[in-house]
Amino acid sequence: MKVRTPAGQTYRITRRWVPWQRKSRRLSLDGFDVPVDAPSGDDPISAILMVLWLIIALPIIGVAVVVMLLTGIELLILLAILPFAIGARVVFGRHWTVEVRRGFTPIHEERAGRWAASGVRISELAREIESGNVPADTLTKQSTKQSAKQSTKQS
Repeated sequence: MKVRTPAGQTYRITRRWVPWQRKSRRLSLDGFDVPVDAPSGDDPISAILMVLWLIIALPIIGVAVVVMLLTGIELLILLAILPFAIGARVVFGRHWTVEVRRGFTPIHEERAGRWAASGVRISELAREIESGNVPADTLTKQSTKQSAKQSTKQS
């Protein structure tokens, strides 16, 4: 379910279909800038610059390729396991986890019971968010660090 706060921030509230979160969501190549063009020319300085460019660019390109391969492998495993995870959840009556995302970044999760109970909890969270009561940010690294600092200060 997609909802907006009174301030206009968009949130998505959904059931998590598998019992884990994708790890590759947290991998990013932010901060890696691949040089656009390699130096060219026939003189010795251009040859040295080309070697330096390759020394810098190849590891960056290698990291990008590895991240893309790992993300692809994880997605294939997810697609292979998904039917079994959903089937087991339905047959054995496993509890559903409701997830709140700001944009596409998960910020809050909670166990909500069976299918009907999780649907009710999704509706409740949607009403709360629409009224401006956003649930506590329990999943991002910043909120974990801030809560650790606050508990240290209180001690």
